[in-house]
Amino acid sequence: MNAPVNPRSVRPTETSRVDLLLIAEMVMPGARVLDIGCGDGELLRILADKHGVDGRGIELSQAGVNQCVAQGLAVIQGDADADLAYYPDLAFDYAILSQTIQATYSPRLVLEQLLRIGKHAVVSFPNFGHWRVRTQLMFGGHMPRTDNLPETWYDTPNIHFCTIKDFIALCDDMGVKVERAIALNAYGTKLVSMPLFAQNLFGEQAVFLLSR
Repeated sequence: MNAPVNPRSVRPTETSRVDLLLIAEMVMPGARVLDIGCGDGELLRILADKHGVDGRGIELSQAGVNQCVAQGLAVIQGDADADLAYYPDLAFDYAILSQTIQATYSPRLVLEQLLRIGKHAVVSFPNFGHWRVRTQLMFGGHMPRTDNLPETWYDTPNIHFCTIKDFIALCDDMGVKVERAIALNAYGTKLVSMPLFAQNLFGEQAVFLLSR
């Protein structure tokens, strides 16, 4: 088993996002990859440098697309909710949606599209079941703000929050195979030895490797 990754030990030239490092671990070298909501291309750079993948990306913001193109990355402007339908079946080995599914209008449909166009799907998201979120709701009486959910309720792009248990239930309902599921605490440590209820309580975010 790989040792837990501590974000404090990650070199700035790589990434400070531990979920991206875990996603990179799940992708086979040389694979065909589509990164949906790729932002500034950070994950595509990691995958290209470390695994030699054939990477493509789509990004909603024009600023993000411009950053990616400036680095020589193959990224176009697109919307996860509307544009995945234009990709053919099994066009990629991996379809990746990192910290984005909670910001889509139709998470179930988007997940179906990921598993249609990719042999595998990799999804990461902030866990709304984390104890800090529960505490702020229960005792503060307001929508929570954490390191993974920093925006106020009226500024956030997130419209479909979910917990780790919620996401597993969705996969079960869709008949999706969960090949790997990793919860991370606030320090980036993998909570691999904890039962599901504890991962849902102490995990700030989660990364899932999925297939049909």
